[in-house]
Formats: sequence, C-alpha cells, structure tokens
Amino acid sequence: MNLNTSLKCIFITAVLSLNINAINAHANTQQWSLTPATHVGFDIKSMGFSIVKGKFEQVQSSMSFDLAAPQNASAQFVLNVNSLSLTKPSLRNLILGEDFFYAEKYQTATFTSHQFIALGNNHYSIKGDLSLRGVTQPVVLDTLLKPNPTNPQLMDVEAKTVVKRSDFGMKKAFGGIGEKVNIEVFGQWQPK
Repeated sequence: MNLNTSLKCIFITAVLSLNINAINAHANTQQWSLTPATHVGFDIKSMGFSIVKGKFEQVQSSMSFDLAAPQNASAQFVLNVNSLSLTKPSLRNLILGEDFFYAEKYQTATFTSHQFIALGNNHYSIKGDLSLRGVTQPVVLDTLLKPNPTNPQLMDVEAKTVVKRSDFGMKKAFGGIGEKVNIEVFGQWQPK
C-alpha cells in the first residue's frame, strides 16, 4: 500500500467516524412537548403583591433535548393569546385590548430558543426571542430541567424570566405599577 492510499484510508475512516458520532448524538436527542397540565403564563406584581395572573390554555410546544448534549437543544412555544385565562376575569377585555395584548390583531405570542447553556445541577440559561404584538425582544429563561423522580418518561421544568411590557409596545404602566411582568413555565415535558 502506497502513501496516497494510506492517507485516503485514514481520511475516509476519520470522516466515517465523525458521521457515526453525529448520528449517535442525533439518535439520543428526544423530541418533547409540554403536558396539558403545564402552566405557561405570567404574573404581574406590585410591591410584592400579585395584581393579576394569567395562563395560556392553548400552547403549541416542542423541545429537542438530550441530557448528554444540552448545548444542541432547542425549544419553541406558540401561545394562543385568546386562550388566556386570568385570576381576575373582569380585566380580560382590558388585557386583550389594544393597550396590552391587542389580541384582535396579534393572535399568537411566540418564544424561540437560540442557545441552551448548562449551568450545572439541572439548571440552564435558555437564550431566545420572545415575540408579542409584532415586537421581538431577546430574553433569557432561567430554567430548571430534570427527569421526573416518579415517572422517568417525564421531564420536570421550571422556567422564568422578567420583561417590561412597554418593551413590547404595551401601554406604559402608571407610576411603574405592573411594568415588570414575570413570565413563567412550570410542569412537565413529555415525549412526542
């Protein structure tokens, strides 16, 4: 065997090895969706007291995740704005109206991840874009993601971030009351 043939064999072996590793890594990645009982919503507080809480009852979700390679993960949420339920139903027309969600014009809100950063001990920083009312802003979800201790088919999730509603074109808060909105996800992911 001459030198050129040996180099070709080494190159082909290296390429096949890389492809097999890529296939194996992809094979361990699982596709997930949120369980129907998972809470995806927000909490608006003032001086430590909750003013109103909301939950999106219709959420399309997907996550591609492998515990061994979280840096390759991705997640997406599409929230039906009109499915919003509130702790104070009397505020529904106001919150879905033009000053806030403007649900007549913007029927969905979305989150699309760009990067999962493993922080250790099942904690992740998930960077992505949140789109509300046709405005897209970068956000970071502080996330706990771990296998459920009683059902290994489920993955427990707690994720939260804080945004300013005026950053998304919503009416500015009077005196700053309710300007910061706590966005939260807690429940479980299940295999698709």
